Amino acid sequence: MIVTRPAKGHYSEAEAAEVLGLSVERLRALVRNRIAENDEDVSNLPVAHFQPSDLLLLRILAGQGLSASHQG
Repeated sequence: MIVTRPAKGHYSEAEAAEVLGLSVERLRALVRNRIAENDEDVSNLPVAHFQPSDLLLLRILAGQGLSASHQG
């Protein structure tokens, strides 16, 4: 029998960085350079919560592609 954990509904900044295999600083740079539209978006990043779909997009933007293993 294979037991899987239910997917998380949201991830903190630190959790998202860990799942993606990035440092928090690299995650912030990725969001700042590829996603944020203004300074307010960047200033809210430390309190942001990421959805599983956000992690998929960030994984693609980080150049890790779709084949990276999913950690939930």
